[in-house]
Amino acid sequence: MARKKVAIIGAGNVGATAACYMALEDICDVALVDIPQTGGMPKGKSLDMMQAGAIYGYSSKIVGGTDYDIVAGSDVVVITAGIPRKPGMDRMDLLKTNAGIVSNVTDKVLAAAPDAIIIVVSNPLDVMTYLCWKQSKKPREKVVGMAGALDCARFGTFIAMELGCSVNDVRAMVVGGHGDVTMVPVPRLSTVWGIPLPALLPQDKIDALVTRGMNGGKEIVNLLGTGSAYYAPAAGIVSMCRAMILDEKRLIPTCVRLQGEYGHADGVFVGVPTVLGANGLERIIEIKLEGKERELFDKSADSVRKGMKEIDELLAATAAK
Repeated sequence: MARKKVAIIGAGNVGATAACYMALEDICDVALVDIPQTGGMPKGKSLDMMQAGAIYGYSSKIVGGTDYDIVAGSDVVVITAGIPRKPGMDRMDLLKTNAGIVSNVTDKVLAAAPDAIIIVVSNPLDVMTYLCWKQSKKPREKVVGMAGALDCARFGTFIAMELGCSVNDVRAMVVGGHGDVTMVPVPRLSTVWGIPLPALLPQDKIDALVTRGMNGGKEIVNLLGTGSAYYAPAAGIVSMCRAMILDEKRLIPTCVRLQGEYGHADGVFVGVPTVLGANGLERIIEIKLEGKERELFDKSADSVRKGMKEIDELLAATAAK
Protein backbone atom coordinates (compact mmCIF):
# COMPACT_ATOMS: atom_id res chain seq x y z
CA MET A 1 0.00 0.00 0.00
CA ALA A 2 1.30 3.44 -0.96
CA ARG A 3 2.17 5.70 1.95
CA LYS A 4 -0.11 8.64 2.67
CA LYS A 5 1.23 12.12 1.99
CA VAL A 6 0.93 15.50 3.67
CA ALA A 7 2.04 18.69 1.90
CA ILE A 8 2.82 21.81 3.91
CA ILE A 9 2.79 25.15 2.12
CA GLY A 10 5.09 27.62 3.81
CA ALA A 11 8.50 26.54 5.11
CA GLY A 12 8.80 29.16 7.83
CA ASN A 13 8.82 28.40 11.54
CA VAL A 14 5.30 26.96 11.71
CA GLY A 15 5.46 25.01 8.45
CA ALA A 16 8.95 23.58 8.93
CA THR A 17 8.26 22.60 12.54
CA ALA A 18 5.02 20.90 11.48
CA ALA A 19 6.91 19.03 8.76
CA CYS A 20 9.46 17.82 11.31
CA TYR A 21 6.79 16.75 13.81
CA MET A 22 4.89 15.01 11.00
CA ALA A 23 7.99 13.10 9.96
CA LEU A 24 8.53 12.01 13.57
CA GLU A 25 5.05 10.44 13.51
CA ASP A 26 6.38 8.19 10.71
CA ILE A 27 2.89 7.64 9.27
CA CYS A 28 3.21 9.45 5.94
CA ASP A 29 5.55 11.20 3.55
CA VAL A 30 5.89 14.98 3.65
CA ALA A 31 6.32 17.70 1.03
CA LEU A 32 7.49 21.16 2.13
CA VAL A 33 6.88 24.05 -0.29
CA ASP A 34 7.79 27.72 -0.26
CA ILE A 35 8.00 30.61 -2.73
CA PRO A 36 10.76 30.72 -5.40
CA GLN A 37 12.40 33.69 -3.66
CA THR A 38 13.43 31.36 -0.83
CA GLY A 39 15.74 29.49 -3.19
CA GLY A 40 16.97 26.19 -1.79
CA MET A 41 15.66 26.81 1.74
CA PRO A 42 12.72 24.34 1.70
CA LYS A 43 14.90 21.73 0.01
CA GLY A 44 17.66 22.29 2.56
CA LYS A 45 15.27 21.97 5.50
CA SER A 46 13.74 18.80 4.12
CA LEU A 47 17.15 17.23 3.58
CA ASP A 48 18.11 18.15 7.14
CA MET A 49 14.96 16.41 8.40
CA MET A 50 15.72 13.32 6.32
CA GLN A 51 19.13 13.10 7.96
CA ALA A 52 17.54 13.46 11.39
CA GLY A 53 15.50 10.36 10.54
CA ALA A 54 18.69 8.33 10.47
CA ILE A 55 19.10 9.19 14.16
CA TYR A 56 15.51 9.18 15.36
CA GLY A 57 14.59 6.11 13.35
CA TYR A 58 11.70 7.37 11.23
CA SER A 59 11.46 6.46 7.56
CA SER A 60 9.18 9.24 6.30
CA LYS A 61 10.34 10.63 2.98
CA ILE A 62 10.54 14.43 3.12
CA VAL A 63 10.97 16.50 -0.04
CA GLY A 64 11.19 20.26 -0.30
CA GLY A 65 11.11 22.79 -3.08
CA THR A 66 9.40 25.74 -4.70
CA ASP A 67 7.56 23.79 -7.42
CA TYR A 68 4.04 22.58 -6.63
CA ASP A 69 4.71 19.38 -8.56
CA ILE A 70 5.87 17.85 -5.26
CA VAL A 71 2.39 18.47 -3.81
CA ALA A 72 0.80 16.05 -6.29
CA GLY A 73 -0.78 13.00 -4.68
CA SER A 74 -1.16 14.62 -1.26
CA ASP A 75 -3.99 13.40 0.95
CA VAL A 76 -3.83 16.49 3.16
CA VAL A 77 -2.46 19.94 2.34
CA VAL A 78 -1.69 22.42 5.11
CA ILE A 79 -1.53 26.13 4.24
CA THR A 80 0.69 28.07 6.64
CA ALA A 81 1.82 30.66 4.06
CA GLY A 82 1.47 34.30 4.99
CA ILE A 83 3.11 36.99 7.06
CA PRO A 84 3.13 36.39 10.85
CA ARG A 85 1.51 38.67 13.37
CA LYS A 86 3.85 41.27 14.89
CA PRO A 87 3.70 42.94 18.31
CA GLY A 88 0.76 45.34 18.49
CA MET A 89 -0.81 43.86 15.35
CA ASP A 90 -4.34 42.48 15.49
CA ARG A 91 -5.01 39.33 13.45
CA MET A 92 -7.47 41.25 11.28
CA ASP A 93 -4.68 43.64 10.28
CA LEU A 94 -3.23 40.73 8.34
CA LEU A 95 -6.33 40.27 6.19
CA LYS A 96 -5.42 42.14 3.02
CA THR A 97 -1.86 40.83 2.69
CA ASN A 98 -2.59 37.24 3.60
CA ALA A 99 -5.76 37.11 1.49
CA GLY A 100 -3.65 37.57 -1.64
CA ILE A 101 -1.19 34.91 -0.50
CA VAL A 102 -3.83 32.33 0.47
CA SER A 103 -5.79 32.94 -2.73
CA ASN A 104 -2.71 32.28 -4.86
CA VAL A 105 -1.73 29.21 -2.86
CA THR A 106 -5.24 27.76 -3.06
CA ASP A 107 -5.19 27.90 -6.86
CA LYS A 108 -1.84 26.12 -6.99
CA VAL A 109 -2.93 23.45 -4.50
CA LEU A 110 -6.08 22.74 -6.51
CA ALA A 111 -4.03 22.29 -9.66
CA ALA A 112 -1.53 19.96 -7.98
CA ALA A 113 -3.75 17.95 -5.60
CA PRO A 114 -7.42 18.55 -6.43
CA ASP A 115 -8.73 15.84 -4.10
CA ALA A 116 -6.74 16.78 -1.00
CA ILE A 117 -8.27 17.88 2.29
CA ILE A 118 -7.05 21.40 3.07
CA ILE A 119 -6.18 22.63 6.56
CA VAL A 120 -5.76 26.41 6.76
CA VAL A 121 -3.42 27.89 9.37
CA SER A 122 -2.75 31.35 7.91
CA ASN A 123 -4.14 34.28 9.90
CA PRO A 124 -6.69 35.71 10.37
CA LEU A 125 -7.54 32.03 10.44
CA ASP A 126 -11.34 31.89 10.34
CA VAL A 127 -11.51 34.38 7.47
CA MET A 128 -8.67 32.72 5.52
CA THR A 129 -10.43 29.37 5.88
CA TYR A 130 -13.55 30.96 4.39
CA LEU A 131 -11.50 32.38 1.52
CA CYS A 132 -9.90 29.00 0.78
CA TRP A 133 -13.29 27.24 0.90
CA LYS A 134 -14.92 29.82 -1.36
CA GLN A 135 -12.12 29.80 -3.90
CA SER A 136 -11.63 26.05 -3.95
CA LYS A 137 -15.38 25.30 -4.24
CA LYS A 138 -14.78 22.19 -2.13
CA PRO A 139 -17.43 20.81 0.24
CA ARG A 140 -17.09 22.10 3.79
CA GLU A 141 -15.81 18.70 4.91
CA LYS A 142 -12.65 19.22 2.86
CA VAL A 143 -11.60 22.74 3.99
CA VAL A 144 -11.10 23.36 7.72
CA GLY A 145 -9.02 25.65 9.88
CA MET A 146 -6.56 24.80 12.64
CA ALA A 147 -7.51 26.90 15.65
CA GLY A 148 -9.28 24.93 18.37
CA ALA A 149 -6.49 22.40 18.74
CA LEU A 150 -4.09 25.24 19.55
CA ASP A 151 -6.48 27.34 21.65
CA CYS A 152 -7.49 24.32 23.75
CA ALA A 153 -3.84 23.38 24.22
CA ARG A 154 -3.01 26.85 25.49
CA PHE A 155 -5.98 27.04 27.85
CA GLY A 156 -5.31 23.48 29.05
CA THR A 157 -1.64 24.24 29.70
CA PHE A 158 -2.51 27.24 31.85
CA ILE A 159 -5.04 25.13 33.78
CA ALA A 160 -2.39 22.47 34.46
CA MET A 161 0.13 25.11 35.52
CA GLU A 162 -2.36 26.65 37.95
CA LEU A 163 -3.37 23.31 39.48
CA GLY A 164 0.10 21.78 39.44
CA CYS A 165 -1.19 18.69 37.66
CA SER A 166 -0.26 16.85 34.48
CA VAL A 167 -1.52 18.52 31.32
CA ASN A 168 -2.30 15.01 30.07
CA ASP A 169 -5.20 14.90 32.53
CA VAL A 170 -6.67 18.19 31.29
CA ARG A 171 -9.33 18.48 28.59
CA ALA A 172 -9.95 22.15 27.89
CA MET A 173 -12.79 23.43 25.72
CA VAL A 174 -12.50 26.56 23.59
CA VAL A 175 -14.94 27.56 20.84
CA GLY A 176 -15.46 30.63 18.68
CA GLY A 177 -13.09 32.53 16.45
CA HIS A 178 -9.31 32.29 16.58
CA GLY A 179 -8.52 35.73 17.92
CA ASP A 180 -7.66 37.48 21.16
CA VAL A 181 -11.18 38.86 21.57
CA THR A 182 -13.18 36.27 19.64
CA MET A 183 -12.20 32.93 21.19
CA VAL A 184 -14.53 31.63 23.87
CA PRO A 185 -12.98 29.41 26.57
CA VAL A 186 -15.66 27.30 28.28
CA PRO A 187 -14.53 26.48 31.86
CA ARG A 188 -17.79 24.65 32.61
CA LEU A 189 -16.86 22.03 29.99
CA SER A 190 -13.13 22.00 30.76
CA THR A 191 -12.11 19.12 33.00
CA VAL A 192 -9.22 17.55 34.86
CA TRP A 193 -9.63 13.77 34.81
CA GLY A 194 -13.35 14.33 34.36
CA ILE A 195 -13.70 16.87 37.16
CA PRO A 196 -15.16 20.18 35.88
CA LEU A 197 -12.88 23.15 36.38
CA PRO A 198 -15.44 25.09 38.50
CA ALA A 199 -15.24 22.28 41.07
CA LEU A 200 -11.49 22.74 41.37
CA LEU A 201 -10.90 26.50 41.37
CA PRO A 202 -12.65 29.64 42.64
CA GLN A 203 -14.21 31.95 40.05
CA ASP A 204 -11.49 34.61 40.25
CA LYS A 205 -8.82 32.04 39.41
CA ILE A 206 -10.93 30.72 36.53
CA ASP A 207 -11.47 34.25 35.20
CA ALA A 208 -7.70 34.85 35.25
CA LEU A 209 -7.10 31.59 33.34
CA VAL A 210 -9.72 32.52 30.76
CA THR A 211 -8.07 35.90 30.21
CA ARG A 212 -4.62 34.36 29.90
CA GLY A 213 -5.94 31.70 27.54
CA MET A 214 -7.50 34.32 25.27
CA ASN A 215 -4.20 36.23 25.22
CA GLY A 216 -2.00 33.14 24.93
CA GLY A 217 -0.79 33.94 21.43
CA LYS A 218 -0.23 37.61 22.18
CA GLU A 219 1.78 36.70 25.29
CA ILE A 220 4.21 34.68 23.18
CA VAL A 221 4.40 37.37 20.48
CA ASN A 222 5.33 39.95 23.09
CA LEU A 223 7.92 37.68 24.70
CA LEU A 224 9.57 36.80 21.40
CA GLY A 225 9.71 40.40 20.24
CA THR A 226 9.71 39.33 16.60
CA GLY A 227 7.59 36.61 15.06
CA SER A 228 4.96 34.48 16.74
CA ALA A 229 4.45 31.01 18.24
CA TYR A 230 5.27 27.94 16.19
CA TYR A 231 5.91 24.86 18.35
CA ALA A 232 2.35 24.56 19.67
CA PRO A 233 0.70 25.61 16.37
CA ALA A 234 2.76 22.95 14.58
CA ALA A 235 1.68 20.34 17.13
CA GLY A 236 -1.95 21.35 16.54
CA ILE A 237 -1.48 20.87 12.80
CA VAL A 238 -0.02 17.41 13.28
CA SER A 239 -2.85 16.32 15.61
CA MET A 240 -5.35 17.14 12.85
CA CYS A 241 -3.26 15.54 10.07
CA ARG A 242 -2.81 12.40 12.14
CA ALA A 243 -6.56 12.14 12.75
CA MET A 244 -7.16 12.31 8.99
CA ILE A 245 -4.27 10.13 7.82
CA LEU A 246 -5.05 7.36 10.32
CA ASP A 247 -8.84 7.89 10.27
CA GLU A 248 -8.78 8.24 14.05
CA LYS A 249 -12.22 9.90 14.42
CA ARG A 250 -10.66 12.31 16.93
CA LEU A 251 -12.78 14.95 18.61
CA ILE A 252 -10.83 18.15 17.99
CA PRO A 253 -12.28 21.69 18.06
CA THR A 254 -11.87 22.98 14.51
CA CYS A 255 -12.78 26.02 12.43
CA VAL A 256 -15.57 24.86 10.09
CA ARG A 257 -18.46 26.23 8.07
CA LEU A 258 -21.70 26.17 10.06
CA GLN A 259 -24.85 25.30 8.13
CA GLY A 260 -27.47 25.48 10.84
CA GLU A 261 -25.42 24.16 13.73
CA TYR A 262 -25.36 26.34 16.85
CA GLY A 263 -28.18 28.40 15.34
CA HIS A 264 -26.00 29.79 12.54
CA ALA A 265 -27.31 28.85 9.10
CA ASP A 266 -25.50 31.42 6.97
CA GLY A 267 -22.20 29.59 6.50
CA VAL A 268 -20.06 31.45 9.01
CA PHE A 269 -16.66 29.85 9.72
CA VAL A 270 -16.00 29.45 13.43
CA GLY A 271 -14.45 26.99 15.86
CA VAL A 272 -16.61 24.21 17.31
CA PRO A 273 -15.99 20.64 18.50
CA THR A 274 -15.70 18.28 15.52
CA VAL A 275 -14.85 14.70 14.70
CA LEU A 276 -11.96 14.44 12.21
CA GLY A 277 -11.16 11.37 10.14
CA ALA A 278 -10.26 10.17 6.66
CA ASN A 279 -12.99 12.29 5.09
CA GLY A 280 -11.84 15.45 6.81
CA LEU A 281 -14.70 16.94 8.80
CA GLU A 282 -16.87 13.93 9.63
CA ARG A 283 -19.20 15.37 12.25
CA ILE A 284 -19.91 18.59 14.11
CA ILE A 285 -20.62 18.08 17.80
CA GLU A 286 -23.24 20.51 19.11
CA ILE A 287 -22.79 21.38 22.78
CA LYS A 288 -25.30 23.46 24.68
CA LEU A 289 -23.85 26.89 25.33
CA GLU A 290 -25.39 28.67 28.28
CA GLY A 291 -25.97 32.34 29.02
CA LYS A 292 -22.74 34.30 28.63
CA GLU A 293 -21.16 31.44 26.64
CA ARG A 294 -23.85 31.73 23.96
CA GLU A 295 -23.62 35.52 23.95
CA LEU A 296 -19.85 35.47 23.46
CA PHE A 297 -20.05 32.74 20.80
CA ASP A 298 -22.61 34.70 18.77
CA LYS A 299 -20.53 37.86 19.13
CA SER A 300 -17.50 35.91 17.91
CA ALA A 301 -19.42 34.66 14.87
CA ASP A 302 -20.48 38.24 14.09
CA SER A 303 -16.84 39.33 14.16
CA VAL A 304 -15.89 36.60 11.69
CA ARG A 305 -18.81 37.60 9.43
CA LYS A 306 -17.38 41.09 9.26
CA GLY A 307 -14.07 39.67 8.03
CA MET A 308 -15.85 37.41 5.54
CA LYS A 309 -17.66 40.44 4.15
CA GLU A 310 -14.34 42.23 3.73
CA ILE A 311 -13.02 39.21 1.83
CA ASP A 312 -16.05 39.28 -0.47
CA GLU A 313 -15.44 42.97 -1.12
CA LEU A 314 -11.76 42.32 -1.88
CA LEU A 315 -12.63 39.54 -4.30
CA ALA A 316 -15.25 41.72 -6.00
CA ALA A 317 -12.78 44.60 -6.37
CA THR A 318 -10.16 42.25 -7.80
CA ALA A 319 -12.63 40.77 -10.29
CA ALA A 320 -13.66 44.26 -11.41
CA LYS A 321 -10.11 45.22 -12.39
